[in-house]
Amino acid sequence: MEWDDELDAQGLLCPLPVLKARKRLKAMAAGQVLRVLATDPAAVIDIPHFCIEAGHTLIGSGEVGAAQYYMIRKG
Repeated sequence: MEWDDELDAQGLLCPLPVLKARKRLKAMAAGQVLRVLATDPAAVIDIPHFCIEAGHTLIGSGEVGAAQYYMIRKG
């Protein structure tokens, strides 16, 4: 899967991964994909919830090394 931008939020704790993703997505065009890397255990709940609330689509997630990744298509 390809993405247009990547946010490395590894080592950041709630709510910083979501806040930084929100800021990065504001600068992107609708339909573009942001890949977020996070190590915060709460991200598995926070990022999908953020996508629903903000009108974005979580199109994929998984693990890469010690981090989780989240693929967010801007709404």
